Amino acid sequence: MRLEKKATVVSTSIAGLLVIMKLTVGIFSGSVAVLASAIDSFLDLTVSLFNYFALNTAEKDPDDQFHFGRSKIEPLAAVIEGTVISLSAIFIFYEALSKITHPQPLEYMTASVWVMVASFIITGFLVYFLNYVAKKTRNMVIKADALHYKTDLYSNGAILLALGLISYTGEQLIDPILGVGIAIYMIYSAFPIIKEGILMLLDASIHEEHLNEIIKIIKSEPAITAYHDLKTREAGSHIFISVHAVFNVSISLYDAHLISDKVEAKLRTLFEGKMLHILIHMDPYDDSEINHYEDAY
Repeated sequence: MRLEKKATVVSTSIAGLLVIMKLTVGIFSGSVAVLASAIDSFLDLTVSLFNYFALNTAEKDPDDQFHFGRSKIEPLAAVIEGTVISLSAIFIFYEALSKITHPQPLEYMTASVWVMVASFIITGFLVYFLNYVAKKTRNMVIKADALHYKTDLYSNGAILLALGLISYTGEQLIDPILGVGIAIYMIYSAFPIIKEGILMLLDASIHEEHLNEIIKIIKSEPAITAYHDLKTREAGSHIFISVHAVFNVSISLYDAHLISDKVEAKLRTLFEGKMLHILIHMDPYDDSEINHYEDAY
């Protein structure tokens, strides 16, 4: 089993445990903050299950219907995850405003504190593990999952602080006010996940810093006199690169092919852990102006 899929199994199992803990205490205590955290954990469970399905589908080999594979299901999963976070935030915001207008005293305060302490510790270990997997694999789905659970970690810490302040001051409004803050933070965190996923679905080019590294590798080969039509896109753990490399007209096809293979090898080193699809078109002269003219009509 791939490390990414193992990560989704771990996150799904932990999310299930947290749902049971938080939902039980949230219902009995009446705390909006704890109940909001329970709902968020339930959504975590749903999203983690979907992420496992997405990763399992994305790694299937290309076939007659999907010539480039199914890797775009990964950014689709990220967009869905970001949307789910945003919708849950809206619900939490609504519940918090309802409790501000109709305040109710909190009960089972000690149990609420202990379940949030346990949740904070467990989530902390999960975030550490997911960040490790995300850095090692550069997988967008795991990166989104890590960010999602990181927001949970911060919100759990904030809920603990609020419960402590309520116990000390007796002010019940701290709970729904914190719920509003958590909802706003969740929407703020979801935006970059949705944005990155949509850009990937729209075949946006890879990050500028990586694009500059590609150009540097191409220019480092003395036999390549120029280049044009450099195009890149990313789909989950797959990166697609195409470029027209210009060689001297006197070079043999064999030598030009060897140099192209050398460039490909360097590019694969640059994107270690990713699956690269590289197409280098070997030109005996610079036909960029001709291509540009034809594309215009």
